[in-house]
Amino acid sequence: MKILILSFYYPPDLSAGSFRAIGLVNALMDIAGRDIKISVITTQPNRYRGFREAADSEEVNDHLTIHRIKISGHNSGMLDQTKSFIFYAYKAIKIIRNQDYDLIFSTSSRLMTATLGALVSRWKNIPLYLDIRDIFVDTVRDVLPKKSTHFLTPFFSLVERLTIRQASHVNLVSPGFEYYFKQKYPEKTFSCYMNGIDEEFLLNNLQLEKFNFVKDASRLPIRVLYAGNIGEGQGLHKIIPMLAKKLEGRATLKLIGGGGRLKELQTAVKLMGVNNVEITSPMARIDLIQEYEAADVLFLHLNDHEAFEKVLPSKIFEYAASGKPILAGVSGYAADFMSQEVSNSAIFNPCDVNGAVEAFGALSTECIRRENFIKKYLRKNIMKSMAVDLVRRIDKK
Repeated sequence: MKILILSFYYPPDLSAGSFRAIGLVNALMDIAGRDIKISVITTQPNRYRGFREAADSEEVNDHLTIHRIKISGHNSGMLDQTKSFIFYAYKAIKIIRNQDYDLIFSTSSRLMTATLGALVSRWKNIPLYLDIRDIFVDTVRDVLPKKSTHFLTPFFSLVERLTIRQASHVNLVSPGFEYYFKQKYPEKTFSCYMNGIDEEFLLNNLQLEKFNFVKDASRLPIRVLYAGNIGEGQGLHKIIPMLAKKLEGRATLKLIGGGGRLKELQTAVKLMGVNNVEITSPMARIDLIQEYEAADVLFLHLNDHEAFEKVLPSKIFEYAASGKPILAGVSGYAADFMSQEVSNSAIFNPCDVNGAVEAFGALSTECIRRENFIKKYLRKNIMKSMAVDLVRRIDKK
């Protein structure tokens, strides 16, 4: 069997999509062995300007071929990301042109990689398995200026409709997406294989005894860490400067990442005149684990847009595996999920500085082993189930 995987991001790039894609590739190789040939079409690492690890343009072995397309740099803006994607799609089609596959798997947060999969599926009459990581139409409606959404929302609604209807099956990464998609596309079949915990972070959890398993609550300042994208979706520029000001003397805040709102965040921190915020560039996972070990509290935040009430950030799984306390500014499905599934987490409404301070004060500084959570959400097991589902659909052709 031959499977084409379309993912705009793939390791060594740092992205939820890249970790998800390689998790699926590994699972497919494990269950299918010599009976499978996988072709991955992705990009050269480009997620963050501050992290550009070198990677081969093409990797080929007996059962896996990875094509990495070099695209121009971008600052996470709509226009430059559109240009980058168009170039990626053009090069991908050239690679695909003379190839045949049994199934296409396309994982997408910004819809267009999913749409590329739909176009190839229609062109070559190949079944398409979509993996949807965001409701792009909602995000466009909430995040972009109103004058832009007036014509962009109908356009992307049409693109979404054509894309979903071409799919043989659709997986939704967040259960919070189910009502939206099942209501709009009742004729389609859906599954929900979520993100999960990668083994690097599982090993860290199992070795918590190496660290100060119970932090001294009287020791100040508490070290708060955020690691991830710094964009409109996270809204850190709306919360971090004022939160840092209110926690002066009680906490230091370290942010590791990059993105479209980085400069705005840096400017806001400077204008606020706080000296307990440190912002550093993205780093490889092996280094990031050490930062998790050094932190007392892990911080998570989504902007106060209605679209984000349906999402389930992949960062939750990574944070939870560390055993560290979690301070989270989330609402909707993510808030419900954390309240029910993630012990020792304190939740506040997005962009609510006073609520964040109150939640911080109520948070236990004890590190714990979230063993039940880890057993339930180990990515290797989730991706194995998803891989079995893909192979079963090929066998039924």
